[in-house]
Amino acid sequence: MTTPSPPVKKPKFVIFAHGGTYDKLYQAATIGMTAAAMGKDVYVFLMFWAIKKLAMGELDKIDFSPAYEDHAEEVARAMIEKKVPKITEMFAEAKQVGSFKVIACSAGLEYMSVKYEDLATKVDEVLGLPLILNLAADAETTLFI
Repeated sequence: MTTPSPPVKKPKFVIFAHGGTYDKLYQAATIGMTAAAMGKDVYVFLMFWAIKKLAMGELDKIDFSPAYEDHAEEVARAMIEKKVPKITEMFAEAKQVGSFKVIACSAGLEYMSVKYEDLATKVDEVLGLPLILNLAADAETTLFI
């Protein structure tokens, strides 16, 4: 009788997405999608401004922080011309190619005046910070964007 081998645990890749500007959310999407395609369990935890932007339905709105306003129009035009995928498209593709979950912090909803109903269908889960930290505890990689 052979002993079954324990299930292989996939490396966990965690992204804390705090910023709400397009450039930051785009990085969270591309890095997360790539990690999912590489076979990692990806968790994107939305905090503050990322929650607000998703709740408002503006995840794909191309905007940049005021520090980069001198070049924002040029970069936005280049991204449109090069047909760069939208953030929502990358999130959907990441879910198709691998393990990719988008989770909102429940306190962030309250702080950003976002109703649960406005976000519930746009995320995999809404969790409190203790559960989020438990999920992130054994991550191979953790990023704060």
